Amino acid sequence: MKMIPDASALPIWRKSSHSENSAGGCVEVSDGYFDGVPVRDSKDPHGPALIFETAAWSSFVNAVKGGEFPA
Repeated sequence: MKMIPDASALPIWRKSSHSENSAGGCVEVSDGYFDGVPVRDSKDPHGPALIFETAAWSSFVNAVKGGEFPA
Protein backbone atom coordinates (compact mmCIF):
# COMPACT_ATOMS: atom_id res chain seq x y z
CA MET A 1 0.00 0.00 0.00
CA LYS A 2 1.27 3.47 -0.84
CA MET A 3 1.17 6.51 1.39
CA ILE A 4 1.43 10.29 1.09
CA PRO A 5 3.28 11.57 4.20
CA ASP A 6 1.51 14.97 4.27
CA ALA A 7 -2.09 14.65 3.13
CA SER A 8 -2.53 18.42 2.96
CA ALA A 9 -0.47 18.31 -0.25
CA LEU A 10 -3.62 17.26 -2.12
CA PRO A 11 -5.96 20.19 -2.70
CA ILE A 12 -9.51 18.80 -2.45
CA TRP A 13 -10.85 16.44 0.21
CA ARG A 14 -14.43 15.38 0.91
CA LYS A 15 -16.23 13.58 3.73
CA SER A 16 -19.05 11.10 3.43
CA SER A 17 -22.45 12.53 4.21
CA HIS A 18 -22.70 9.66 6.73
CA SER A 19 -19.64 10.72 8.72
CA GLU A 20 -20.06 11.37 12.42
CA ASN A 21 -19.12 15.05 12.29
CA SER A 22 -19.80 15.75 15.96
CA ALA A 23 -17.92 12.67 17.21
CA GLY A 24 -14.87 13.30 15.03
CA GLY A 25 -14.96 9.81 13.48
CA CYS A 26 -14.50 10.90 9.88
CA VAL A 27 -12.39 9.82 6.99
CA GLU A 28 -11.92 11.94 3.91
CA VAL A 29 -11.13 10.96 0.33
CA SER A 30 -9.56 12.93 -2.48
CA ASP A 31 -10.80 12.52 -6.05
CA GLY A 32 -8.73 12.69 -9.19
CA TYR A 33 -5.47 11.31 -7.82
CA PHE A 34 -3.67 9.50 -10.65
CA ASP A 35 -2.49 6.49 -8.69
CA GLY A 36 -5.51 5.39 -6.63
CA VAL A 37 -7.80 6.79 -3.93
CA PRO A 38 -6.17 8.76 -1.11
CA VAL A 39 -7.88 8.38 2.30
CA ARG A 40 -7.00 10.36 5.44
CA ASP A 41 -8.21 10.95 9.00
CA SER A 42 -10.12 14.23 9.03
CA LYS A 43 -8.74 15.04 12.51
CA ASP A 44 -5.18 15.03 11.12
CA PRO A 45 -5.23 16.90 7.78
CA HIS A 46 -1.42 17.25 7.74
CA GLY A 47 -0.87 13.62 8.63
CA PRO A 48 -0.51 10.74 6.19
CA ALA A 49 -2.98 9.56 3.59
CA LEU A 50 -3.18 5.93 2.54
CA ILE A 51 -3.53 5.28 -1.19
CA PHE A 52 -5.90 2.44 -2.05
CA GLU A 53 -6.10 0.85 -5.48
CA THR A 54 -9.19 2.16 -7.26
CA ALA A 55 -10.74 -1.31 -7.67
CA ALA A 56 -10.17 -2.15 -3.99
CA TRP A 57 -11.74 1.14 -2.88
CA SER A 58 -14.75 0.57 -5.14
CA SER A 59 -15.23 -2.91 -3.69
CA PHE A 60 -15.08 -1.51 -0.16
CA VAL A 61 -17.60 1.26 -0.92
CA ASN A 62 -19.98 -1.22 -2.56
CA ALA A 63 -19.71 -3.53 0.45
CA VAL A 64 -20.53 -0.66 2.81
CA LYS A 65 -23.50 0.40 0.67
CA GLY A 66 -24.66 -3.23 0.56
CA GLY A 67 -24.71 -3.48 4.36
CA GLU A 68 -21.86 -5.96 4.66
CA PHE A 69 -20.43 -4.12 7.68
CA PRO A 70 -22.33 -3.51 10.90
CA ALA A 71 -23.25 0.09 11.66
